[in-house]
Amino acid sequence: MAKIQVAVLGATGMIGQRFVQLLEDHPWFEIGGLYASERSEGKKLREVMRVKDIHLKEDTLDRRIEQLDAKAIAGRCRVAFSGLPTEIAKDAESNLAEAGVAVFSNAASHRMRDDVPLLIPEVNPDHLDLIKGQATFAKGGFIVTNANCSTTGLAVPMKALDVAYGLCFVCVSTYQAVSGAGYPGVPSLDILGNVVPHIKNEEEKMEIEMHKMLGKMTPKGIVNANFDMVASCARVPVIDGHTESVVLQMDRTPSVPEIIATLRAFQPAPQELHLPTAPTQAIIVRMEDDRPQPLCDAYAGEPARARGMAVSVGRVRQSGKYTKLWLISHNTLRGGAGGSVINAELAKAKGYL
Repeated sequence: MAKIQVAVLGATGMIGQRFVQLLEDHPWFEIGGLYASERSEGKKLREVMRVKDIHLKEDTLDRRIEQLDAKAIAGRCRVAFSGLPTEIAKDAESNLAEAGVAVFSNAASHRMRDDVPLLIPEVNPDHLDLIKGQATFAKGGFIVTNANCSTTGLAVPMKALDVAYGLCFVCVSTYQAVSGAGYPGVPSLDILGNVVPHIKNEEEKMEIEMHKMLGKMTPKGIVNANFDMVASCARVPVIDGHTESVVLQMDRTPSVPEIIATLRAFQPAPQELHLPTAPTQAIIVRMEDDRPQPLCDAYAGEPARARGMAVSVGRVRQSGKYTKLWLISHNTLRGGAGGSVINAELAKAKGYL
């Protein structure tokens, strides 16, 4: 079976280069073109590499960047993976969908549109059907978004617990890696030895996006979930991996052993469908007193293609009616490019590609 040709948009950025990493030798998809602004047109990928822990093949590194052009991309590729900046993504992604391309976006531009899925396949796979309501769907074009990088890691274990016990209240404090700010990240004199207790719009995104993702699909669209949530977000001097401290109140207060068993037993759609980038275990529970940690757990997940795609949870404990836990997810893999790739895998598995 021939592989589906795909475009990588924003190939000079960190998310774009994570896309290249995940799409190289993908069993279903093949890179048909790398695209960025006219400033990078004609340059080889190796000349604009930003992510230091990626080891790509020589022929991949020798691929040349092309200027983003919707018509040209549509003539070559069925799918586009977008790592574009938000201010550019809105029009570019709409133009591609209008041209008949299936767009899987990491940008925030279209996330809260009523007809656009804000998708995490482990959380809300049924929301993918929203694409049928997009005006471009008849042409084969549509837009699917993945969530904010800090929301993604939180949403997966929250889904497992919401189904089992019902969420009433979620309070999350995030300790977010500098790679979440894109390349070159945060100036060293601002972040080394420091904690910056403000990330523009991050808290608002978390509080809004979670309710859409955990909402119910109805014939009239998504009915948002009904629980209280507050978020506090900080940038910390860590390269990769967002750490989050979570306090929960649920309809029923389960014991710690019950919570651990529920998280470990969670086998959602990507695992049932054996999607290529899905980790064998969606949630990994660490029992050590000092885990999870970014250095130890940011790249959690097996097999090799799924490294960085699992969410690690640890220090599960109770305080009266509240449950407390820590979690870590890789922000540019699970919360970034990997989220879009697994969204596309779900779309293929459901016959939308």
